Amino acid sequence: MTKRNEYTSSLTRRSFMGGAISTGVLTLATPSLVRDALAAGGPKAGSPRREVLTGTHWGVLRARVEAGHFVEAVPFEKDRFPASLVKYTPDHVYSAARVKHPMVRAGFRKLRHKSDTSERGRGAFVRASWDEALELIANELVRVKQAHGPAAIYGRSGWKSAGRLHNSATGLARLLNLHGGYTASSGSYSVGASSVVLRHVMGGTELMGQPTVWPVVVESSELVVLWGADPMTTLKVAWGLPDHAGQEGLEDLKRSGAKVIAIDPFRSDSAEYLAARWIAPRPGSDVALMLGIAHTLHAEKLFDRGFCDRYTVGFDRFEAYLLGQTDERPKTAEWAAQVCDIEAEAIRGLAREMAKSRTMLMSGWSMQRAQHGEQVHWMLAALAAMLGQIGLPGGGFGLSYHTGGGSPGADSASLGGLSAGRPPPGAPSPVPIARISDALLHPGATVDYNGGKLSYPDIRLVYWAGGNPFHHQQDRNKLVRAWRKPETVIVHEQFWTPTAKFADIVLPATTSFERNDLEQGGAFSNRYIFPMHKVIDPLFEARNDYDIFAQLAERLGFGQSYSEGKSEMQWLESIYAQALRQAKAKRLEMPSFSAFWQSGSYVEFPVPESSRKWVRHADFRSDPLLNPLGTPSGKIELYSKSIEKMRYDDCPPHPSWIEPAEWLGSPKARQHPLHLLSPHPTDRLHSQANHSPLRTQYAVAGREPVWLNPSDAKTRGIEHGDLVRVFNGRGQILAGALLSERLRPGVVRIREGGWYDPMDPGQPNSLCKHGDVNVLTLDQASSKLSQATVANTVLVEIEKFRGEAPAVTAFDSPTI
Repeated sequence: MTKRNEYTSSLTRRSFMGGAISTGVLTLATPSLVRDALAAGGPKAGSPRREVLTGTHWGVLRARVEAGHFVEAVPFEKDRFPASLVKYTPDHVYSAARVKHPMVRAGFRKLRHKSDTSERGRGAFVRASWDEALELIANELVRVKQAHGPAAIYGRSGWKSAGRLHNSATGLARLLNLHGGYTASSGSYSVGASSVVLRHVMGGTELMGQPTVWPVVVESSELVVLWGADPMTTLKVAWGLPDHAGQEGLEDLKRSGAKVIAIDPFRSDSAEYLAARWIAPRPGSDVALMLGIAHTLHAEKLFDRGFCDRYTVGFDRFEAYLLGQTDERPKTAEWAAQVCDIEAEAIRGLAREMAKSRTMLMSGWSMQRAQHGEQVHWMLAALAAMLGQIGLPGGGFGLSYHTGGGSPGADSASLGGLSAGRPPPGAPSPVPIARISDALLHPGATVDYNGGKLSYPDIRLVYWAGGNPFHHQQDRNKLVRAWRKPETVIVHEQFWTPTAKFADIVLPATTSFERNDLEQGGAFSNRYIFPMHKVIDPLFEARNDYDIFAQLAERLGFGQSYSEGKSEMQWLESIYAQALRQAKAKRLEMPSFSAFWQSGSYVEFPVPESSRKWVRHADFRSDPLLNPLGTPSGKIELYSKSIEKMRYDDCPPHPSWIEPAEWLGSPKARQHPLHLLSPHPTDRLHSQANHSPLRTQYAVAGREPVWLNPSDAKTRGIEHGDLVRVFNGRGQILAGALLSERLRPGVVRIREGGWYDPMDPGQPNSLCKHGDVNVLTLDQASSKLSQATVANTVLVEIEKFRGEAPAVTAFDSPTI
């Protein structure tokens, strides 16, 4: 058999250096917590020095272990752009915020489901044995199912840990499906609006699909437009194990000399890195800007009518709207200038520059996290169609470059994983994830959703394993009210997050470094298979999510069906075997599982030359009849008859500019004159690792920083480093002022993921002392089509905080 991949020997890894050990990480770990861990059945002192290959969402790493203690994390030697979090991984594991033992809220332990739910978030916890905690959970699952049916059980996970076996999302779904079904969630906070509308427009594969690869972009694109995208920030993490190949693509783009334009209210790290020309429209006005560009293309006969006629449907209907024939409002550059506050001549210049160049439109996902967010990527597709370059090398548009898209795909074998199983017949319908507060507050209410009707169930029990709804759900005070409605809230957690503090039963879960697993490496390349070897034994009483679910399944009477009688290593071997069978079918060489696992090595697959030449939609362009899109017409639907039939007043059947509820052009801006954006953080993954000492490198005044333009700060008497209060009608938070010219005047930004830290837990409009931006955001559906989040549709005001600053307690354990 001809070898077509590289099996990398453990001999190539960095050797564990003897003598002095770097203390860059070790000195940050809390010594007392380390001692507590050792004393509580964790890693045993006296273990030999060793190095372990493993990984996380922020990178593959080699964990250095001394005397049973995880002392240092070294980035994988082939990672040229390691994330800052890698260095701080040991502190993540040994954090003082760890949940050490099974915990039950005192009131719930006494009164069970009849307890006072308003005590969530402020009531004391009582340590429980594992037997007691598991018995409580099993009894509650049985009680709720028997009394109210499976729809009354809501199960959810979020950013589960990396790994194919210890996947809390599928583990929980597997448990609850075997239990008879449950109410799941649909959609995501990341791409809730576009994931629904693009199924109607492009066939549904643009957001997660491979775009034209970086080598082609670098060679062929003359103009790259970063529209609401900051890949230098978002590429630091991945759903699996990142290889950070996207940053290599950006590096090649920088060297190529191609022109780059960044359209964003903030001059992002990517714009800085690429020395991009910066255009800063008002937040929420991107569709208007695109329409102004499209109108100029039409008026100056710069658009490709032939492409629109052959590859799209409904262009004539969209054209009538663009020219103002349907609403007596032509979408001219002058009209767009009034909406987005960009000079009309600059808009016309953009149109001309795009038309004369091979242009790649690279969009992020943040723009669609807004009211009427469905319109943004629909309009981007319309603009790309008018330019006529979809399917050409270096032209068209891509929606996944900021998540790893563009990295050439390897000729690889793919790992499977633990299966969630099939929902039983008659299982409840899922609820759009961003509507969880409404579902809890208004059981029985009926809402429109993607052409159908959805009734909210009467949720009595919430089971959350992996994820932090008290981070990612909008309008924190509304969520606090909603969270009182269920009778029982169960959470698996590694740390005392706000969600754990608002639970009734909290089970301590292991981190990725306290268990064995497998994972694919490379977000889009699938270039690697990595072992995730256990680095240390579980700390305190932490257990693996899989083991917890398996033990619950035993109590519920279907233990064998859940575990299939397999041990952890037997599961890993079976998961690996799926990839091994694929490899044999493709004549790829892979070692046996035992050789792979025992060597401490990884598998690296080759990237064929054909992958380096991949152009998205090239086949569709060459023959749209033989290579249709997944839409009803097989073409790009600029006018959707499917959406037309829904007759929604907030989602027309073609891309449109619709004024949002809150933006700088609205009357509400007189009271709250600053538009708040909540982008991804640079030095953490959403709320993960907010408790890490790395926080001290970006915090301002001990809180989450709020970026604002110096001119906005001056009018409010605010100086850099001041403690400020950010507020609107939904809530108030404290933050540290960070002044920067990189932000458009009238716009402020607070990165999402800061842990909720209320002054008076459970009380309405309590001041968040730490800076959780979702205290301020609006919880409203983007439209009836997707029912998605509108996190970036929000206005606020800021003032200097006067008086004694309250202490930050976000990372403290609750009263026990």
